[in-house]
Formats: sequence, C-alpha cells, structure tokens
Amino acid sequence: MPHNDRDLKSRPDPDALLALAEQGKRGKLTVFLGAAPGVGKTFAMLTRARRLKEEGGDIVIGLVETHGRGETAALLEGLEVLPRRQVLHNGRTLHEFDLDAALARRPRVILVDELAHTNFGESRHPKRYQDIEELVDAGIDVWTALNIQHLESLSDVVAHIAGVPVRERVPDTVLNRADDVLLVDLPPAELIERLKEGKVYLPDNAKRAADRFFRLGNLTALRELALRRTADRVDDQMVDYLRQNAIEGPWGAAERLLVCIGPDPLSEKVVRTASRLASGLNADWLVVSVERAEAESSGAMRQLDETFRLAEQLGAETRRIIGNDFVEEILKLARREHATQIVIGTRRHYFPLRLFRRSLPDALAARAAGIAIHLVTDGSAPAVKPAARRSSALPDGWGRGVAIAAGTAVAATALGLLIEQFVVLQNISLLFLLAVLVSATYAGYVAAIAAALISVLAYNFCFIEPVGTFTVAEPHEVFALFVFLAAAMLAGGLASRVREQAKTARRRAAATQALYDFSRKLSGTANAEDVLWAAVTQIHATLRRNAALLLPEDGDVRLMAAWPPDTELSLTDTMAGRWAFEKKEAAGNGTGTLPNSPFQFRPLMSPHGVVGVFGFLQEDKPLEINEERALAAILDQTAIAVDRARLSREILDQAAQLEGEKFLAALLSSISHDLRTPLATITGAVTSLRQLGERMSEESRDDLLKSIEEESGRLTRFVANLLDMTRIEAGTVNAKRDWVDVADVVHSAVERARKYFPGRVFETSIAPDLPLIRGDSVLLGQVIFNLLDNADRFGGDEPVSVYGRREEDEIVLSVTDLGKGIAPADLDHVFDKFFRKGKPDGRSLGTGLGLSISKGFVEAMDGRIKAESPAMKRRGTRISMRFPVAETGITEKERG
Repeated sequence: MPHNDRDLKSRPDPDALLALAEQGKRGKLTVFLGAAPGVGKTFAMLTRARRLKEEGGDIVIGLVETHGRGETAALLEGLEVLPRRQVLHNGRTLHEFDLDAALARRPRVILVDELAHTNFGESRHPKRYQDIEELVDAGIDVWTALNIQHLESLSDVVAHIAGVPVRERVPDTVLNRADDVLLVDLPPAELIERLKEGKVYLPDNAKRAADRFFRLGNLTALRELALRRTADRVDDQMVDYLRQNAIEGPWGAAERLLVCIGPDPLSEKVVRTASRLASGLNADWLVVSVERAEAESSGAMRQLDETFRLAEQLGAETRRIIGNDFVEEILKLARREHATQIVIGTRRHYFPLRLFRRSLPDALAARAAGIAIHLVTDGSAPAVKPAARRSSALPDGWGRGVAIAAGTAVAATALGLLIEQFVVLQNISLLFLLAVLVSATYAGYVAAIAAALISVLAYNFCFIEPVGTFTVAEPHEVFALFVFLAAAMLAGGLASRVREQAKTARRRAAATQALYDFSRKLSGTANAEDVLWAAVTQIHATLRRNAALLLPEDGDVRLMAAWPPDTELSLTDTMAGRWAFEKKEAAGNGTGTLPNSPFQFRPLMSPHGVVGVFGFLQEDKPLEINEERALAAILDQTAIAVDRARLSREILDQAAQLEGEKFLAALLSSISHDLRTPLATITGAVTSLRQLGERMSEESRDDLLKSIEEESGRLTRFVANLLDMTRIEAGTVNAKRDWVDVADVVHSAVERARKYFPGRVFETSIAPDLPLIRGDSVLLGQVIFNLLDNADRFGGDEPVSVYGRREEDEIVLSVTDLGKGIAPADLDHVFDKFFRKGKPDGRSLGTGLGLSISKGFVEAMDGRIKAESPAMKRRGTRISMRFPVAETGITEKERG
C-alpha cells in the first residue's frame, strides 16, 4: 500500500529509536551539576539516596567526599559504603575509589562523587569519569557530581573569568551522554555567606578561596554558564522526545560547522569555541587541517595532533587534507560536507604585514558565498612580533646550512678570480647565483638566504669597482647588485622548496612502496598465521618497536604473533589488550585506560567488527605523525586480511558442514528406503504366515519363506555396506598382505553372484598364467561382488562379463555390462557416497554405497579403479581395477 507524506511524517525517527534502544542496554548516568563548590551537589545526591534506600532500593556509596562538612557526613549513616582502595603516591597513602569492588558488588545504583577527579597509583583508568563509564557499560546506574568549570569546552572561559587555570577536566561527551542532569543551584550571595560560615572549606582554605575564586562576579558568570548548559541539555532532551514520538514541530534546517585549525596554540581555543557553538546550535561539527605537501616540523605536527585529540574528546569528527591552496581546499570540503558555518581563528597583524599579505579568514570571506564565517580572535596582544618570528623560525641544523652557504660562496669567489686571470667576463655574477642554488638544494632555505647575502658581499668586494672595498662607484652597479640579491633569494627559495618537496615525495614514495609490498604479501596469504607474522614484522620494520598481535580464542584474547619473537606481555599488558578488544578503543600507554602498561593496544576494526588487537611498545615515546599514518594504514590492511582469513576458514567449515548435512540427508534417505522395503516384505510375509497358517498351500508358504530369506540377506548386505563405509571413513581398513590368487577370488565371487541373482548370466574370461598379487582375498571378493551387483541392477538383459589379464607390471580385472551406460558428466561421481542415478531394471536403486566401498577397498590394497562408458557397441559400462604384480612374479602354473 502506498504511503503518503503524512504517513511518513508520523513515523518516529529511526536514529532516535536506535539511540533509545542502545540506552536500554546500559546503566543510567545521573549528573548533579553545580556552578561552583559548595552549592550542595553532594548533599542533594545523598538526600535522594536516602529516600531511595527507604523505599527498598539497592543503593551503595562507592565514594563520597564530605570535605569535613558535618551535615553532609550525617547523611551517610545507614547507607552501605564500599571500602576504599589504598594506593601509595609520592610516599603518601591515599584512598581511592575501588572499581573492581564496585563491579563485584554490582548494586542497582552506586554513588561516585567528584566526576573530574584524577586517579592516583596504578589505577585501571587515569580519570574517574572513565571508571564511571565502565560501571555504566556494566549495567549499573551511577549518580555523580560535577562543577561546570570542569567541562573541557569551558575550561578556557572559566580560566579567563576566574583567573585560575582548570587542571582537572572532563570531556563534554560525558555530560552529553548522561541520562539525567540535575542542576543544583544557589545564589552567589548565599554561597559566599556559606563560605564565610565555614560550610564549604576549612577556615584557611575558605579565606584563600574567597580572595581568589569565590567573588560575586566570578560566581555569577559560572552560574550563568551552568544554567545555559542545563538549558541546552533540556532542549536536547525535548528534541529527542519529539523525534522518538514522531511529534511534528518547527524543525529547522540542521547546522553543520566546519572548523579550521593549524599547528599553533590558537587552534585549541578555536576548537573549544566551536564546541560551545555546536552545543548551543545542536549541530554536527567537523575539524579539518589543510597541510602542505612538504613536511612540517615535528613540534608543529605534535601540536596539531594534540589539537585533534582535543577535538575528538569534545565530540568532533576530524579530517586532514593535503593541498597548497588553503582557501580552495577548505571551500571544497565545506560544500561537499554541506557546512553552514566556517569557524576559523585569526590574529592581529602588524601594519606592514597587512599591506602585503592577505589573511586566510579574509580570503575565505571573499569567496565563501552563502557560508557564514565565524572568527575566533586570540584576545591577547599581537601574537608574535616579526623579529621574534624570524628568530624562532630557524630550523634545526641552521648552523650547518650557514657553513655550506659560506663554503659555496667562497668557492664561487675563488673560481671567479681564477677565471678573470684568463678572460674578463661581464656576467661573472652567475657563479654566485649557482652557489645560492647549490646551497638551497643541499641545505634548505636558511642556507639559500645566507649564500645570497655572502655572495652579494663577496661579489661587491672582489668584482665591483673599486675592488677591495664595499663601495659601489656606479649607480647601475648598485641596481644590478640589488637585482642580483632579489633574484638569488627568490631562486634560492624556489630551490629550497623543491628540495623539501622532493624529500617529502621520496619519504612518501618509500612509505607507499612499503605499504604496496605489504598489501601484495597479504593478498597472497590466506592462512591467518602467515598474515599475523607478516603484520608484526612489517610493523616492527616501520616503527622500530616491539609489536604484538592478539586474537580472540575461547572467550579471551591471546598473543598469537610478536616480533621480536621473544616479546612477552605482562598481566597488565594482557588486561589492556582485553580492554581494547572488548571496548573497541585504544588502551595502555598514552591512553586513558591502564596507562602503566609499556604497550599501547589498538583494536583491529573490520567491516564485521573487531577481529583482534595490535600492541606496540610505546614507553611514553609517542609516534611521529608519519609513523602514525603508516601504522593506521598497516592496521587497516591487517584487519581486512585477518577478517578475510577468518571468513575463508568459516567458509571451509560451512562447506564441511553442508557436506556433512548432505551426507546425513543421503544416508537418511537411503536408510529410510532400503530398510522400509525389505522390512515391509518381511513383515507382510510373516503376517500372512501367521494369519493363514495351514490354509496356505505348500508352494505359497515356500515363496513367502524365500522372500523372507532374500530380504533378510538384503538387509544383511545393507548393514555390512554401512559398516564397511564407516571403516573406510574412519581409516581403519587394514588390508592384509597375503598372496592372493586372482582367478580363485573371481570364480568364488561369480558363484556367489549366481546364487544371489539366478536370473543373470555371468561370463568369465581369466588369463591362465596370472601371477599372484599381495592383497586381501576377502576385500577383493567383496569388491568383485559389489561390481557384479551393480551390473545386475543397471546392465539390462545382456550377460555380464568378468575379464582378468596382465598388462606389463599390473593385473587388470574388469566387470562389463551392456546396459544403457553412464552419462559422461556422471563418470567422475559414480564412486561418490550415495550417488544413485539412472533407472534400474526392475530393482531398487540401492544405497549408493557399493561402488564407493569398492573404491575404498581397492585403494587399501594399493590398487586403482576406474569407470568407462560406453564399453562395447556404444553402450554399457566397464569398471576396471588395476593391481601391482608382486615382486616374486610367481605364476599360477609355477605354483602348481
């Protein structure tokens, strides 16, 4: 039935319903939010806990800080309090929240105060909010308290308002994921009065706090921040409710922010401002950095990485772009991502710079049609003076560059003086230009500038009249000198830039080649073990650090490959690896979980989820940006290869399972038919004999008894075939190695067949001097009988022939019938288990095991078996067996 627009609008938002379903799997987080210490957050939390306890609720105090307040401590009476964990820090014994004890107790609700607290000692997490996240993920409801100044996005604003830096901070995402935010409010004047009465801090601390932090202006500003943040939270909850219940409202077009950052301190403020703006607009935001092709300094890249990590903590999506035209790249991304606002930082520039250089925000504003530009200023004095910028812009190794510049300039001067001894040239300055280019090529831009300045002085002193002085006599020489200086510096700058780009290109080409070789190695590897060893050796070669790969096994993660091979993981390392696998986030050194481990572990993410964990030895030595990128690429390829190997193994297992199910279906089909038919015949004959008894003629009774005998024999052969097939499948067929007279076995099998199939004509033709073979006469006789049985079923009315002859060092036995034959497509399957095809001559198809058993017995005696069709006169089937002649070569005549 077609749906109209009204039906579509009346449906709840799928994303909102999915988020609601995800919340049902976790515990609930309730945050008591206050503008400042002393407003009564802990008091309100404990008061609510006592009410829940009186109602019979399972509630436990995990950790509560009373700060010496008697009225708060009194509320703890009658509530279950978990013992604290003792840790040693800087020679002092501290009492910390015991996360493992809380998980073991597993109450319905637990109170954990001081959300922004930093843990001490060897804790699993460095921050308390991470302990609380683990509790919530375990399905436990948590109540906690937080002051507004501890939010990451507001820390710079609070520091500016109060003049006190905020050291303990909580990512905004923690508050955003909270199920309930309860604002505990108190007017600033009343809070100051409580401080004076000693109800917030002890007297000494209270005096310092009143002088520095607890001032009326500060508290009013903090209260406004808390109220605004709570209002934004209520607005978000209202929007979620409307979406979940498909309630129409004034839904505006969604805002999307594009935040531009760079390797400078201002970018941190830009990110924090953008976070607050995105929270107020309830908008998604993307943080991007445009980088030039040539590599930045390690310090700049480290600053940029820290800013990116801050943005991710605040809930932003991050991206890096390589390009030279910053404006074009930013606008291209903004249009592709449908950004409505661009947030970018700007600084005040000095007057000369404003004349000659256009800022990036101005260029964006000129070309960003339809996109709003939000500028974030530094708020301080002009960022860096030009002189200071030049002094700080000197790269590492600039002394070597100046030495190279001086050397090339001296060499150019000496060569020029030597040339002038033989010929006078007007363009001797080209030698100095060559010196500048050589310096730029081998030592960079600083060397190029130094070479240009030294060359100008040397050229003036040695080649411009009056020689031997720095005086310039002719005006055109002055002009030429300045033109030469400008040309030399420009050429040197271009040569230096080409050099840096070439170095970067070579480095990236080497990394790309290494990744290409690694990809080729993985593409040709289907075994999971080979993939793991290839990955750890490649990572070790790239990072020059110990590498380890862990894969899930029996409900846990185990070390499967490591390089060097003697790398061992401690209990802490294993716990960090297990955390990375279960939580799908990095753990270990340099992360927020188990940072005491020297290894850092990262999950291997594939389209089907986490397939393993990779760990590398970090020991407080962060990866460089190029190492980080190479590692990310290697891990992505490794995850795909491990996932591919796992899928290949699962496909093989499924194929084996399907084959087993096919085997079982065929077996049940065969058993149901081949048991039902003879049992029905036997049951009918026995019933007739019992009911009719003496009333039947002698001939009729004999016929019934004969039917019982034949069907009983048929059941016996059927059970024997099943047992033989079971022996073959289990590999327990142990053929004897006795001397076997082939002719005797063939005659015995034919006589047995004539007894079982009296209506069939069997012809034999056995060569008279056949040698003996090593084998099992019982198995060989069973094989020949099975072939005669098969020929009787499908051979029509013509005689069945059995031939035996010698061909070189082999004895060949064949059974030939003149039936309809076997289709060419079925020749390769006639020896498969339960293969039954074709129409028998008035008899049942059988179990489909005879030829398969024959093949197993023949191979157990080192023989070969083959089916051919047509056999004779363009019809019929011939099944041939070949056995090696025994080394003795004894013939039947010699034996007689």
